[in-house]
Amino acid sequence: MISRSLVKLALGSLLFTPVYAFAADAPFDAASTVWVMISAILVLIMFIPGLALFYGGMIRAKNILSIFSQFFAIAAVVGILWVSFVYSLVADTTGMTEGSLNLYSFVGGLSKAFMHGISEKTLIAGVPEYVIAVFGMTFAMITPAIAVGGYAERMKFSAVVLFGAFWLILVYGPLAHMVWGGAGAIMHNWGVLDFAGGTAVHINSGVAALVGALILGKRKGWPTASMPPHNLVFTMIGAALLWAGWFGFNVGSALAANTTAGLVLMTTMIATCGGIVGWMLIEKAMTGHVTSLGLASGAIAGLVGITPAAAYVGVFGAIAIGLITSVCCFFAVTGLKRKFGFDDALDVFALHGIGGMVGGVLTGIFAAPALGGNIANLVIGSQVVIQLMGIGLTVVYCGFFTWLILTVIDKTIGLRVSTEQEQQGLDVSDHNEKAYNP
Repeated sequence: MISRSLVKLALGSLLFTPVYAFAADAPFDAASTVWVMISAILVLIMFIPGLALFYGGMIRAKNILSIFSQFFAIAAVVGILWVSFVYSLVADTTGMTEGSLNLYSFVGGLSKAFMHGISEKTLIAGVPEYVIAVFGMTFAMITPAIAVGGYAERMKFSAVVLFGAFWLILVYGPLAHMVWGGAGAIMHNWGVLDFAGGTAVHINSGVAALVGALILGKRKGWPTASMPPHNLVFTMIGAALLWAGWFGFNVGSALAANTTAGLVLMTTMIATCGGIVGWMLIEKAMTGHVTSLGLASGAIAGLVGITPAAAYVGVFGAIAIGLITSVCCFFAVTGLKRKFGFDDALDVFALHGIGGMVGGVLTGIFAAPALGGNIANLVIGSQVVIQLMGIGLTVVYCGFFTWLILTVIDKTIGLRVSTEQEQQGLDVSDHNEKAYNP
């Protein structure tokens, strides 16, 4: 088993971990501050327009504006809630001690609500806490938006925004604290390795997408009616922006311009290449051709797979994680929803949910020094069990509260648009606009 001291060392560079408390009085670090600020902008770009274009190109033309509108609204609401109290739920370490299990192991307190006690001079490891809070805000914005792809083209605009708000408070905030809360947080206590969000972001959003798709039901006509992507050029542009922006997501999570950031830059890049190659090979073998959508999906699969592992594995591990995750996601995309009959419109669960799970398990394997990793004395079997514990907690917690939130919304304002509105398209029915006019 990994000793407690080794776990603490391994997790020392994670977002919002109180390991940074020892450096609270460190001098201002201009290079690291600039890098974290740039990373926040990169994550925002991978969200809007990156993810919006990636999703928007895959849905029907009558719904593309709805995706962009939902994303802008989610971003705005999340931003206000984040600075109001959700940042505090993630970052507050009051009542937490190494190895202890209590309420604060699952969610932080409210001592930082409305940025209380934080000023422009408040530093964490030489970086202004305001900068770190904005960087974390971009994660909080994109995570509920990823889930939108699971129930795209059929949920009311008002329901999407309300769900995003409550899901941020009840699901994302607590899970982010469980992963990144540092000493005393439950996944830290277990020794889960998750550098940049395999659990709190990808598995979390993937499970939310699946639950949403199950509760809302299938789109009218699915799977018999043809619903091809309306603009794969948009999807490819979106995938390219996601790839570029992901360096902010992963490399920025080092919260410093340091050697860890350099390693993460390399592993993120090469895992993406592995993901593309893996999808390309398996798609060619299974279907006889390589598609642009497949190449884009392979890139996303590789990026999702490497997210929890980026700081802990070497080049060999990164390539292997990209390849293996991509192949697993391919089979999930091509078979899972047809076999079980759920309409995950944009394959969010297959790419982010399954990809996050596979990446999380593989982190426990390829972080071993014998396979090029850098977690000393790691016992692969034990670490894989720990990784599965983190995955299981994420699935159960997210699944239950996502179901609860959606059920309450459905019983109050309703979740789904009418059959007529769905046929007309959400651009017109929700926003009284059309993306394309003659």
